[in-house]
Amino acid sequence: MNATTGQSTNVLVVEDEVHMQRFLRATLLANGYQVTEATTGATAVMHATRHVPDIVVLDLGLPDVDGFAVMRELRAFSNLPIVVLSARGSEMDKVQALDAGADDYLTKPFGVGELLARLRAALRRALTVKTGGGEPVFERGALRVDLGRRQVVLNGEELKLTPIEWKMLSVLVVNAGRVVTHQQLLQEVWGPQCVQETHYLRVYMSQLRRKLEPDPARPQCLLTELGLGYRLRADR
Repeated sequence: MNATTGQSTNVLVVEDEVHMQRFLRATLLANGYQVTEATTGATAVMHATRHVPDIVVLDLGLPDVDGFAVMRELRAFSNLPIVVLSARGSEMDKVQALDAGADDYLTKPFGVGELLARLRAALRRALTVKTGGGEPVFERGALRVDLGRRQVVLNGEELKLTPIEWKMLSVLVVNAGRVVTHQQLLQEVWGPQCVQETHYLRVYMSQLRRKLEPDPARPQCLLTELGLGYRLRADR
């Protein structure tokens, strides 16, 4: 159910493999979603512009164009959530997809439960952005981050962050629950000239964890996604 319209959530499924199409259609319909289908990148972009789905499930291997090209076109005019499905499971493919604008990445084969959970998470993040009424406020346990007030509160006490620590945390808050790649963090915090300086991230993430985590050696909130980047845990 789409919380803003009161209607069933519409999923645009972009997949050309017949068996996977059938699986996705049956799974989504059985769980209360509406489904719009496209088997090419061109049709996917047309549906996205004319019918404006709530979320896109996108296969990278399409017959006319690469799924990355579809993401670039969609991101040129829309922030709707995109969950990538692919048989490509390499770290490079995942990083490229996340940097291109994917909200999540599922490697085939995957289970029904995992697919539905990823869709729910992506839709929650999109709803937070739409209904937040200004700058996001992130809350998890005793931690509260208010981007509008530039305020971080832990266990009722306000914390002082350095400008770099604040920038890093802000990027993670905006993308809460989603992997933020090393390259994205470096570009947004330090600029495009520093996208190879991954040691910056290790130093400042260590500082953030010392301030925000009860046990910095075993972080529960600021998580490392090996080889990819970092994720601010959004579940309670």
